[in-house]
Amino acid sequence: MKKHQYSIGILIIIAGAAILLGKLGVFQFVGSAFWPIFVLAPGVLFHLLYFGGVLPAGVLIPGAILTTNALLFFFCIIFGWDSMAYLWPIFILGVAIGLYEFYLFDRQHPKSAWIAAIILGVASIIFLIFSFLFSSAIYFLALALIIAGVVLIYRQPKAW
Repeated sequence: MKKHQYSIGILIIIAGAAILLGKLGVFQFVGSAFWPIFVLAPGVLFHLLYFGGVLPAGVLIPGAILTTNALLFFFCIIFGWDSMAYLWPIFILGVAIGLYEFYLFDRQHPKSAWIAAIILGVASIIFLIFSFLFSSAIYFLALALIIAGVVLIYRQPKAW
């Protein structure tokens, strides 16, 4: 009878602690900060299952996509979701990485996967460059206008 009371007492303490932590917002913080683990875990699992010899090389494609996306989500949680406006080409890069891994580790080395990986990788990098350039172009324009104004103000008039 004592063992039964002891077990019930521990369960009641755990339930009370869970309710208290929930009311203090601990679970909300953990849920909002670490949810990308649920995206990262399958991606890493696909890689482990392939390298463990359980699954074929095709699982590396979704594995790389999920892993890349999870890392991007962690970055956005740390540095703010506003950065997604510039980092969206990383989604394309994840597909390119997956196709490249498939090309590298598949026994047949499918050339079509390599070509698609190169095309998507280059497109992703170009989109990233343009994304950053266009987002910061307004700063360059503002700086150029300030410099032009300073030059006009302090320029020495030429004597005719």
